[in-house]
Order: sequence, then C-alpha cells, then structure tokens
Amino acid sequence: MRATAYGGAIGLGAALVKSLAPWSDVQSTSAVAKELIGATLAFALLCGLAAALRNFILRRLMRSESS
Repeated sequence: MRATAYGGAIGLGAALVKSLAPWSDVQSTSAVAKELIGATLAFALLCGLAAALRNFILRRLMRSESS
C-alpha cells in the first residue's frame, strides 16, 4: 500500500514537472488534468505491482528455506 502511494506521488510530481515546465507548450486545463491523473495512476499501479511481486518472491524464498 505504501509503495502505491509513493508511486502515485512520484507520478504526480513527474507529470507536474512535464506539464508546467517553461520549455513545454501551453496546454489546456483538461489536457493537463488528464496527464496528471494518468501519470499518477500509472506510477501507482507500477509501484504497487512491483512491491506485490517482490513480496510474493520473498515469501516463496522464505518458504523454501524453511523446508
């Protein structure tokens, strides 16, 4: 759960930098909002899945060591 929240924060930060940077073109408010939401969800999902996979692998390794 924590990885998902951190991933969302990273995605939001990255989208903000990309959207509000002085070198980028001016975009409509709806385009910026879609990009912020999309990046936040994508990074949150990516980090959450990576953490779940890590936990799954660790459980399997711990189970095989105890046998």
